[in-house]
Amino acid sequence: MAFQWSVLYFLVLLQVSFTPIFAGSSGEEEFSEELLLRPLPDRKVLAHFHFESRAPPTEIYGHHHRLFPKAIYQLVQKFQIREMELSFTQGRWNYERWGGFNPITSANAKPPGVELWAILDVPPDQVDASWKNLTHTLSGLFCASINFLESSTAYSSPDWAFQPSSRSLRYGALPREAVCTENLTPWLKLLPCRDKAGLAAILDRPSIYRGFYHSQRLRLTSTEVGSEKGMESGIVLEQTLTIVLEPDAQRPNTNHLGGRVLQPSWSLRSIFGREISGRCVLAKYSTVFIEVERNLVSELKKLGRRRGVAEIASDSWTDPFFDLSVTPDKTIKEMNVTHGDSSSILYEFSTEKYLDYEPFDVGLTWKLPVVWSSPQAPFRASRFLIGSGNQRGSIAISLKSTEPGEGFMSDLAREGCTVRVDVFQVVPWYVKVYFHTLQVFVDGRHRRVTDALEKIHVSPSEDKVSPGLMEMVLRFPCSMKSATLTIEFDKGFLHIDEYPPDANQGFDIPSAVVRFPDFQASTYYLKDNSRKSALLSKFQEKNLLLSYTEILLVPLATPDFSMPYNVITITCTVFALYFGSLLNVLRRRVGEEERFLKEASMRKGMLPQLLSKLSAKLRGKYKDSPQSSSSSSSLLNPKLMFKVALVAGIAVGWHYYFE
Repeated sequence: MAFQWSVLYFLVLLQVSFTPIFAGSSGEEEFSEELLLRPLPDRKVLAHFHFESRAPPTEIYGHHHRLFPKAIYQLVQKFQIREMELSFTQGRWNYERWGGFNPITSANAKPPGVELWAILDVPPDQVDASWKNLTHTLSGLFCASINFLESSTAYSSPDWAFQPSSRSLRYGALPREAVCTENLTPWLKLLPCRDKAGLAAILDRPSIYRGFYHSQRLRLTSTEVGSEKGMESGIVLEQTLTIVLEPDAQRPNTNHLGGRVLQPSWSLRSIFGREISGRCVLAKYSTVFIEVERNLVSELKKLGRRRGVAEIASDSWTDPFFDLSVTPDKTIKEMNVTHGDSSSILYEFSTEKYLDYEPFDVGLTWKLPVVWSSPQAPFRASRFLIGSGNQRGSIAISLKSTEPGEGFMSDLAREGCTVRVDVFQVVPWYVKVYFHTLQVFVDGRHRRVTDALEKIHVSPSEDKVSPGLMEMVLRFPCSMKSATLTIEFDKGFLHIDEYPPDANQGFDIPSAVVRFPDFQASTYYLKDNSRKSALLSKFQEKNLLLSYTEILLVPLATPDFSMPYNVITITCTVFALYFGSLLNVLRRRVGEEERFLKEASMRKGMLPQLLSKLSAKLRGKYKDSPQSSSSSSSLLNPKLMFKVALVAGIAVGWHYYFE
């Protein structure tokens, strides 16, 4: 009877333990993997990997997970993270050629190096301490120098220009951080199948790092702590990898009418060197998309009308302008188009039916040459330095109208129309910015700051304590062609211990963030939520349009680092001369030396002595006896006394000089 009760008790415990795993969708972990491929106007290909892991609330599911990475879960619980984003980027996103008005650009175009921001749900007096511990943890987790962001001179506390207002937000960037496979490998280990199966299996390291742009991002959202009612609770981990590659042109010399060169054909094997051998068995779905953006569709329509060719069809994969090597499972057309009459088209491929012996390798082959441009943001932002020398300078932020053909500015171009621009900029403490010197130029004309400035928040830098922070809200007329903001600064001086090993290269100022709140980068492909695609759902979110400026390289006055070496060298030389001469004088025995010489001469024998005397007689000279030489040598030798006096004088002068 006792044995039966024990078995029954064990079965009850087993059922309670595994109930969350086999419960409904509200209590299950989920993992999905998706890949989007897009041809770019400058003969390159954009590959965007999107992996998403979801974990239900801890009070429902417990502390143990099958799919969600344990390291990330412990990170959330330890530091009470509400939101966090970490990115490793190599290269700079080309807004002019690759576009600046789409969801991928707004969310995944990151500045070079490392960027980290986090919102911590802890008391205000514990935010800085939690941030420092978080940077050390992430540094060990991703094999990077993120721990350099622990210093108060390396991070800031934005108010409202970077993210929604939150006093527990911390932001830091390392522009010079190098990105390599040591950062990618820990990132891939967070996936349930790592890089052994699924879409991550085609991530060949040489193919990735020889690309023009590479950015791996980790976005963490948690609603377990301080979640609001009506929100979907749990932890959501997004891992994205954005790569811009140039495929090998299979027909580089194929020209057509008008001197246009055919776009290079490509496939997964040609750009990654591998094929997809099925999905990750733990993934809810594994999908590959090929996107034809709206500007390309519009150009293909114009080209088709000129050549009398049928237009591209949204419900078919056959097209007179290009061929797909694999028949797509579904063709999706963009909905709710507000920018012109053209819609983006998405070809969907499911990898569930492919295996090792029949891998998936989709490719695109162009039939006719086509030239197009990617959608642009209303203004192209850039930043540069003005001035020369190691004392003063100016930082300039330039905004130039892109004059897009979509016409989304024409709807706003009316009397009294203005465009809002938010600027967020952090400068190190040794770049001493004078915020009162801010000047605004619109279309080459100087304007009063109050005419363009709507709101500003300034946090002056403090030497060796905190960086300078500037947040601005600007209003410009919609008809503006260009605008320039300038602000002056002085270059500070560092202690010799604060210079990096490559100090003569200069010091980096992190990228500034320019946002356009009046515009939202979103693309609607789904009619309802029946087909839940994490990537397409992200496209539907109303992401604010933003862009990052260039990193500034500021040369500072650097000391002559060879002087310490010279001082050390001459000091060691003088000390060696002093002590060597002193020891030589004190330890030298003249009598002993004469005795050694006499004994040596006696060992030569009689025959050499007779021969030496005979030769001396023949020359008319007599050899001095050792006795005479010894008598001429004494301790009162003037040369010896001079050496002793010289060494003593050097010692006295040295002591007097240093006192």
